[in-house]
Amino acid sequence: MPPLEDDHRRYQRIQLQVPLFIRGRDAQGEQFMELAKTLDISALGAFLASPRPLAINGFITLTIPAPSITSSGLVPAGMAPIQAKVRRQQEAGDVYLVGVEFLKPIS
Repeated sequence: MPPLEDDHRRYQRIQLQVPLFIRGRDAQGEQFMELAKTLDISALGAFLASPRPLAINGFITLTIPAPSITSSGLVPAGMAPIQAKVRRQQEAGDVYLVGVEFLKPIS
């Protein structure tokens, strides 16, 4: 994704809902693994809908589940887990809207 010239963001966000697993410690310090989804994503971060509150400035691992459709070398394997830092969150009914920053840009 090319950097944006006239926006305060360095990379364009794409509105894309993708299911993923979040693993880490929640706001109470308990280890967890939950199914969540992205609401938008860029090369440097994502906006997620999470079923539980996360620790602000805490580190989490995001994993996108990929079905094994073939053992052929022509189809790439699933994406490697993504390490991220929780930057912000707000409660929205029965979910938490969470902004995360990836520790390394994705491409």
